Amino acid sequence: MGLLSQGSPLSWEETQRHAEHVRRHGILQFLHIYRAVAERQKDVLKWGDEVEYMLVAFDHEHKKVRLSLTGEEVLYTLQEKGERVNPNHPTLWRPEYGSYMIEGTPGQPYGGTMSEFNTVQDNMRKRRQEAASVLKEDEALCTVTSFPRLGCPGFTLPECEPTPVEGGASKSLFFPDDAINKHPRFSTLTRNIRHRRGEKVVINVPIFKDKNTPSPLIETFPRDDGEAAKAAKPDHIYMDAMGFGMGNCCLQVTFQACSISEARCLYDQLAPICPIVMALSAAAPFYRGYVSDIDCRWGVISASVDDRTREERGLEPLKNNHYRISKSRYDSIDSYLSECGEKYNDIDLTIDKEIYEHLVKEGIDHLLAQHIAHLFIRDPLTLFEEKIHLDDANESDHFEVQLTDFENSAYVVFVVLLTRVILSYKLDFLIPLSKVDENMKVAQKRDAVRQGMFYFRKDICKGGNAVVDGCGPAQNGKETDAEEYTLMSIDTIINGKDGVFPGLIPILNSYLENMEVDVDTRCTILNYLKLIKKRASGELMTVARWMREFIANHPDYKQDSVITDEMNYSLIRKCNQIAQEKAECPELLGVGFKKIKHSGNKTSSF
Repeated sequence: MGLLSQGSPLSWEETQRHAEHVRRHGILQFLHIYRAVAERQKDVLKWGDEVEYMLVAFDHEHKKVRLSLTGEEVLYTLQEKGERVNPNHPTLWRPEYGSYMIEGTPGQPYGGTMSEFNTVQDNMRKRRQEAASVLKEDEALCTVTSFPRLGCPGFTLPECEPTPVEGGASKSLFFPDDAINKHPRFSTLTRNIRHRRGEKVVINVPIFKDKNTPSPLIETFPRDDGEAAKAAKPDHIYMDAMGFGMGNCCLQVTFQACSISEARCLYDQLAPICPIVMALSAAAPFYRGYVSDIDCRWGVISASVDDRTREERGLEPLKNNHYRISKSRYDSIDSYLSECGEKYNDIDLTIDKEIYEHLVKEGIDHLLAQHIAHLFIRDPLTLFEEKIHLDDANESDHFEVQLTDFENSAYVVFVVLLTRVILSYKLDFLIPLSKVDENMKVAQKRDAVRQGMFYFRKDICKGGNAVVDGCGPAQNGKETDAEEYTLMSIDTIINGKDGVFPGLIPILNSYLENMEVDVDTRCTILNYLKLIKKRASGELMTVARWMREFIANHPDYKQDSVITDEMNYSLIRKCNQIAQEKAECPELLGVGFKKIKHSGNKTSSF
């Protein structure tokens, strides 16, 4: 969740009064930062991962599992034992949105040698063991993307009642304010999103229609003041709070590029990869005690922080607001930033023309100027009274997880390795952004990894480096835009198909063959790529598919799309056993994925 400012948070009404001041000074701060780094070159590659965890408490006698609201206490203990004693401690711990959540990162960023890949899983395992060592008996650290009964009665320990009243933060019928981290940033953000929007956030997730699922499924909400009845859709799981999105867990990877131009290139090239990795890592099929018809949380988290007013969403004529805004502030990107991406910017971009003209006048290029001018059409949501007036030259304040460490490490290494190959082989994944948006919608669907078809570029080696068979410059060099991309399956994109597409895994393997890599590291990387390969082909299940089958086969499941306390207990307990390497799960992880130790001392920079 990043660094948290200390201070006195302002209400939405107070924040709104300072919005123009923040915009004006935010642009000045951007210009100072940009000028300071614009000419920097050859910064070393640094990267790191962030894993978000849930704290759960098992009640074995009554076969229940609940989210433990002890995140602040656990975080304090971990920091006191770690970074506050030793600045070079191998792990760092930070707060997250839920008071049942914490976030763990490596103590230091990883560098640019291939051997670094061999340390990722060990560090994740160290984090898990470190956190587990300070928990109470029958508590566990859980890497489950969405807690299946989040928002159901009694889902927290201690048990807390929601307070659907105006004076609270979320006004939720289901998610108690006690489940929000006590740092003022989180409750203020929750309240200000609701106040700016003019109503509670609305999340509607399609229900999975099983044999005995009511049709149509129409819920009633006893404590509803009429807002939920109006917002909830038939045959959908209705949720009404930021906690249903930001209270989920994810895995993130952060990079430092060697220059701004390289950063802009990677920003663009990774955008078409996002929906592919989303489908591959699908792990969120359950919401508010129901089986849903989606496998990923993307749309849920986007809706959970959607602060747009009815005018901005196009539901009413513009009167009090300046712009129609097509997406939530947390959604897929709206413009490419590199020159080669410009022709694929086919989404209408709403910008603040005054800011755009100011930036261009100050020497910022068109693509970056329109990107910043687009970001600044939105209001700031959280302001601290002490942070309104800043030194613009020196301050800049105004700007899916898997069950096991092995899986999370595999996805991290896959993405980092892919960035190195993109830059080394000058790969080009760019397609029109409208097609990326379509792919994002497909990626969230149930079993998208096996059933979905995704727009993807046919010739990704425009740089002229024919790295593997079938990957090289276009034969005639005269492809039109419509011919540059086609619909492909995840299996084809990842593993390749003769005469159609070379596949990302074969390209990564080709890259590795040309690098000096010690035997142990190569073995580790190949095990990770094997997992990705088999998930893409469908030979191994995604976490979402495995969870669905677990619930479907549970003796208490009545084929009605309902997840009971005991079913939830059985699932989370099994997840915890797998994560702690106390239970095998070959349908999810395969066989022979344990790390094999080899001797070898060669290292290679990439």
